[in-house]
Amino acid sequence: MRQVSTLLAAISLMATVTVAQAQEKVLNLYSARHYQTDELLYSNFTKQTGIKINRIEADDNALFERLKNEGKNSPADVIVMVDAARIWRAEIEGFFQPVKSAVLNTRIPANLRGKDDGQGPEWFGFSTRARVIVYNKASVNPADVATYESLADPKNKGKVCTRSGSHPYNLSLIGSMIERDGEKATEQWAKGMVANFARPPRGGDTDQIKGVASGECGVAIANSYYYVRMLRSTKPEDVAAMKNVGFVWPNAKTSGTHFNIAGGGVAKNAPHREAAVKFLEYLASDEAQAYFADGNNEWPAVKKVRVKNEALESLGAYKMENVSIAAIGKNQIAAQKILDRVGYK
Repeated sequence: MRQVSTLLAAISLMATVTVAQAQEKVLNLYSARHYQTDELLYSNFTKQTGIKINRIEADDNALFERLKNEGKNSPADVIVMVDAARIWRAEIEGFFQPVKSAVLNTRIPANLRGKDDGQGPEWFGFSTRARVIVYNKASVNPADVATYESLADPKNKGKVCTRSGSHPYNLSLIGSMIERDGEKATEQWAKGMVANFARPPRGGDTDQIKGVASGECGVAIANSYYYVRMLRSTKPEDVAAMKNVGFVWPNAKTSGTHFNIAGGGVAKNAPHREAAVKFLEYLASDEAQAYFADGNNEWPAVKKVRVKNEALESLGAYKMENVSIAAIGKNQIAAQKILDRVGYK
């Protein structure tokens, strides 16, 4: 009898542990965002909900490989990516599941949501950033660099700097140009860009801005939040550098400026689906949306949200291009082939 009692007690304990684990308020987040300012987003969510966030942070390729290896046993609840090309890739790889949420559908604009086949979108954009042009005030007339296309004009020979053409930020820009202008015209543009390089593509967007400030580059392409980050910097070297740099909204009078997104969705096999949906809805809240702007210099996806970021607001009104995220994504392969053909490394 003693052995039976001991066995029953052990079974009861195991059942209690299992129930406790099932009820544990946890969210497993796989994120390609690597901004220290996001820490407050996560801690505020936990304070409001009691849900603990376990994070895996890595670049997109590492996360994709991990998700493939984990398969149906993946513990991922939410997947967050920082570029249209990456979000599109995650979607076609089957890493997301559809989500029906009145909160998300009401707050996130339709053009910043994935396709809805009746089950709900698979992903949602929570912030936007623009691919803008910066120029050296002393050596470049802003009228000569008013469009993406103008950077390939012979008058800008020896002036252009960019990061690697194969970086997702640039692949998305080129994918957008393919959709708008066609592959032939985009390839001609890419050839002109290569001919106009001041130096071989290298570094990140901050490096391009600093290159413009120093005069090594006359003009460069950079994501808007890098530009605003340097505007807000109190470091003496950054303050001095930004005095030399001007800013242009590309294609303001034609097709509009290329915008990209940061966003995510619920993982295909999310073990904590309810917590995952709650987290996405939190990212669409006024509090979280304002933090994207004030913390990392991105525009909120929810337009009515008021922000306190004066440097971001100082960029003024803009015209956003009318090209879908899906179109940008499907053009990635063609974009890379163009870069390979013209030697845009």
